[in-house]
Amino acid sequence: MLGTIKVAAPQGGIAVFGLDGALRQLVTGIDRPNNIDVEYSFAFGGRTIDIAVVTERYQRRLRVFGIAPDGSGITDLGAIPVLHGQQAEAQAPMGIGLYRRPRDGAVFAIVAPKTGPADGYLWQYRLQDAGAGKLSAAFVRRFGRFSGTREIEAVAVDDEAGHVYYADEGDGIHKWHADPDRADAATEVAYFARDGFAGDREGIAIYQGRGGTGYIVATDQLPGNSRYHVYSRGATEASPRDQAPVRVFSGGADSTDGIEVTSRDLGPDFPGGLFVAMNARGRNFLFYRWHDIQAAIDGSAGTAK
Repeated sequence: MLGTIKVAAPQGGIAVFGLDGALRQLVTGIDRPNNIDVEYSFAFGGRTIDIAVVTERYQRRLRVFGIAPDGSGITDLGAIPVLHGQQAEAQAPMGIGLYRRPRDGAVFAIVAPKTGPADGYLWQYRLQDAGAGKLSAAFVRRFGRFSGTREIEAVAVDDEAGHVYYADEGDGIHKWHADPDRADAATEVAYFARDGFAGDREGIAIYQGRGGTGYIVATDQLPGNSRYHVYSRGATEASPRDQAPVRVFSGGADSTDGIEVTSRDLGPDFPGGLFVAMNARGRNFLFYRWHDIQAAIDGSAGTAK
C-alpha cells in the first residue's frame, strides 16, 4: 500500500506499507505530495512495469515511480510538469487518476488542480516513454464540469469499463468516459451522489466484480467517524446512469480523505479483498476486510469493522 505524507519537502514523501502494516520503504524529498495512483503494465525501457504517479503540488508537476515486482518498494523515474499556462492554485496539481486503455495499452494521467473553471476542470495527459530512461506527457484534453462549491480532488478510473469518476466535493460525483478518443468523450455520462452526505465527498474507490458488477465507494468526510457511501458499479451502455445507492457504512476512521479498495483475494486475512481508509486522528491508515463490508451490504451486519 502506498500513502502520501502531505507536507513540504524535505519531509514530504511516499510511505510503502506491507499488508501486515509494516513500513517497507519511505521516500522523502517530495514537495507536498497530494494524491497517488497506481497503474499496471506501462511500456517503458523495452519492458512493461507497474508505476505509481503522485501529484507534487508545490512543484507543479507529477512524479513517477516504478514499483518493484516483489512489493519491496518504489524507484524514482522522473518528474513531469503539468497544468501549463495556469497561475497560482490553478497550476497546483491535487488529484490524480491513471487510466490504461484496454484496446492499445496507452496509459493516461487525469489531473485535478486545486482550483478550476466550471467547464474543463480536469486535465488529461498521455504518459510516454521518451527514451534514454526518460518519461514525457502529451496533453490530450481538458474536460469535466464543476459546481463551483469546494473543489475537486478525488479521481478514480475504472479501466475495464472505461469510466472516470471524480468528486465535486460539495455537490456530487461526476462520471465521464476516460477514453479521450471516443466520439462522445465530451459528454458527461452521469452525475450522482447528490444527497445524503453530511460532509465533503472525498476519496473514491472502485471494487471490481466479475462481468461489470461491483461497487463505487465514496468518502463522506466526518470528524470522529467518517462514512462510506456504496453505489452500484453495474452501469451499462444501455443504462449509463445506473449508479444506484447500495449501502452506507462506517468503521471509526476520523475525517477520512483518501480511500482505496481491491477485489483481489489477499489471503486469509483479507478474503474477498481489502478496503483502506485514511485516519486523520491517528495519522495512519485503517485496513478493513471486504468480506465484512460485503456482509453489511448483504444485510447480515450493520457496520463494517
